[in-house]
Amino acid sequence: MQREDIANSLIVSCQPVPGGPMDSAQFVTGFARAAVEAGAKALRIESVPYVAAARLAVRVPIIGIVKRDLTDSPVRITPYLADVEALAEAGADIIAFDATDRVRPVPVEGLVKAVKARNKLTMADCSCLDDARRALAAGVDFVGTTLSGYVGGPEPQDPDIALIAQMRTLTPYVIAEGRIRSPEQAAAAARAGACAVVVGSAITRTEHVTSWFHQALSHAYAARGAQTALGTSVLGPTVLGPSVLGIDIGGTKTMAALVNDGTVVEDMIVPTAREAGPDAWLASLAQSTSAWSSRFSRIGIAVTGLVQDGRWSALNPATLGIPDGYPLVERASAVFGKPVCAFNDAQAAAWGEYKFGAGQGRDIVFLTISTGIGGGIVCNGRLLSGLAGHFGLIRGLSEDRAPLEDSTSGRWIASEALKAGSKADAADVFGHALKGEDWAGAIVSRSASRVSALCRDIQMMFDPTLIVIGGSIGLAEGYLDRVRAHLSEVPPRLSPDLVAAKLGGHAGVIGVADLAEWAR
Repeated sequence: MQREDIANSLIVSCQPVPGGPMDSAQFVTGFARAAVEAGAKALRIESVPYVAAARLAVRVPIIGIVKRDLTDSPVRITPYLADVEALAEAGADIIAFDATDRVRPVPVEGLVKAVKARNKLTMADCSCLDDARRALAAGVDFVGTTLSGYVGGPEPQDPDIALIAQMRTLTPYVIAEGRIRSPEQAAAAARAGACAVVVGSAITRTEHVTSWFHQALSHAYAARGAQTALGTSVLGPTVLGPSVLGIDIGGTKTMAALVNDGTVVEDMIVPTAREAGPDAWLASLAQSTSAWSSRFSRIGIAVTGLVQDGRWSALNPATLGIPDGYPLVERASAVFGKPVCAFNDAQAAAWGEYKFGAGQGRDIVFLTISTGIGGGIVCNGRLLSGLAGHFGLIRGLSEDRAPLEDSTSGRWIASEALKAGSKADAADVFGHALKGEDWAGAIVSRSASRVSALCRDIQMMFDPTLIVIGGSIGLAEGYLDRVRAHLSEVPPRLSPDLVAAKLGGHAGVIGVADLAEWAR
């Protein structure tokens, strides 16, 4: 086969839940045939027996993998040369393997050589842009986003659209894979530059799809029950009103979601074209969400920076540069033709966690630690707006009086890694720290120490019931424990109660959608 054979296509991953009721060759071949009949141009299948069974049932290209749990390596996907040989013999046309920069039984170059020797194509499952660069240098045919979010830190909820776009600058043969759960997300991956898109759980894992619907309905019925208890329901079931369109514009990506009573009904992610500017972002969002137009009555927009009287200004232009005082609410209302309200993204996330997440209706301070540091404060049921919560811009005690986030956040962690001789992003540093590497552990510990000092100061200033910690750094494995350890000597009455955020990447859209309802 040629690489162009799967260009501009849907690839269905036919991988049942291991040990589940559909974990058999009969179901795998059934999934494969059904997917092909519905338009899939290729399949991704795990295990040699299942590849062999599917090969007899369909003629489309098959991406074959083998998964193993090794005691001496974190690599799981096709780790051995023997796996390559067996998959090729079973009928796989493309053989995929883990291409991350981790301890591994066989170098990527060796796997590529073995696949090529059998006249098959190669797919490198990557976690970051550097993985893709190394894999392409080794001669792979396709690079995939398969392992983004799975090599350190908390698993994200959304597909890595930004990584797709970045990989597309290296090669046209990018396969989007990982957490693509809706047609809108698949379309966003294609728009970002993917030559093919893999969808798995949303199509072939009944257990996962059922759990998503079960969770959404549980929230809806619980809300209906609460309305009935309050006497707001009359003769028959409560009918939920139209959804709110929640939008979260970030420095690298923008999320749009239909939100109903704290539940995300559908969502999509598109890259933020930083150079295009806010007028172009709004126009693009209106076009991307046009199919939802009849399903929402109001719009809430969460953005990084300062929002006052509907105008948007950048507090840190390095995060996202915008014209000072941009009339966000006015322009968005004109573009969408519906009522709009706007809030700072961390403040919106704070409200989301207060209403529907870890806050549970109590006084909280929300602290997001990610590329930068942001926050929000909810006191006596009221969200503080304006500059309140911009903790990352607090001037530190260093000689240059730099903002706290410049010596604490993900950008700082990556810069410290470079000083230590490692070209690694924050997620990589956490991975090294989890392996027990002292240099990485020291960087993470210094960041955690500064956050612990910030949390103690927040406790003294606001005395919240909880400080809710979110963000990719704040929720990374082991980070919150390190912050708590630095607070171990603080007297109980002065020590903050730290809890992990529950809404993940949806906190901003959920919060701003609820705030839009309040603004009626």
